[in-house]
Amino acid sequence: MAGYRADDDYDYLFKLVLIGDSGVGKSNLLSRFTRNEFNLESKSTIGVEFATRSLNVDGKIIKAQIWDTAGQERYRAITSAYYRGAVGALLVYDVTRRTTFENVERWLRELREHTDPNIVVMLVGNKSDLRHLVAVSTDDGRALAERESLCFMETSALESTNVEGAFSEVLAQIYRIVSKKAVETDDAAASSVPSRGERIDIKDDSSGKRNGCCSN
Repeated sequence: MAGYRADDDYDYLFKLVLIGDSGVGKSNLLSRFTRNEFNLESKSTIGVEFATRSLNVDGKIIKAQIWDTAGQERYRAITSAYYRGAVGALLVYDVTRRTTFENVERWLRELREHTDPNIVVMLVGNKSDLRHLVAVSTDDGRALAERESLCFMETSALESTNVEGAFSEVLAQIYRIVSKKAVETDDAAASSVPSRGERIDIKDDSSGKRNGCCSN
């Protein structure tokens, strides 16, 4: 059918992971982005869950496969399998719970131990709708993001604030890295650019520098 693309018709598949302390709202961020749903009564789920959604970035169909730790934070037994192949991450804390923000650096260390140095990471301060309970200021979140070369946004899965923007920015950043690599490889591009629908990685042998971005 003209103009129609099936759900499994995509140009790139990017694996993203959601990490952060239990109860910060990772599952609701995932359901808001992939199904536009929010469940006030959501409970920690045992196991790993993932959902997918496709977006158009610069004319390419990018399929995001987003993995949610879903209660595994207390078991710490899934790390290497969970992170394997991830090219993007949303590191989530709860703006009303200072301890979840203080644990961000531990999560970041673990993420960097198990993923490529060039993984795109978005620091997410969730539950921004609870303004009267805020324990972590926007400036604190932004300062940490800048220090660690992370993207940064405050979100509300409840009010659907910046949820789309946070995921979309990570996917766009990943795509820019992939596109830049394709241009830089030039003569070798035919063999190094993934074919349609192939999962990609973002390894960069020329530099150990991390890619950073920062958004309000």
